[in-house]
Amino acid sequence: MLAARRQKEIYMKLKSGFVLKEIAGECVVLAADSALNLDGMITLNSTAKTMWLLVSEGATMDGLVDALIAEYGISRELATDAAESFVKRLQELDFLA
Repeated sequence: MLAARRQKEIYMKLKSGFVLKEIAGECVVLAADSALNLDGMITLNSTAKTMWLLVSEGATMDGLVDALIAEYGISRELATDAAESFVKRLQELDFLA
């Protein structure tokens, strides 16, 4: 349990060089820096946008979960699953600093 708790307290922040834009009613992420691992753009739904904005400023897993619960009124279990899935994808794409 202690290891899981420490993981939730890890401070995450996006690498610099990403731009979040609203284009034709869609929220998209573009790479402003050609060194970033992003070919094209990524479309974010409202949940992902909420988490993107938090991680762009710096966040913990607990912070993401709490924000999702507050914003969408969902269960802690559902918020945790969404946050873990989002962070895992950011790690796969090497977007975290």
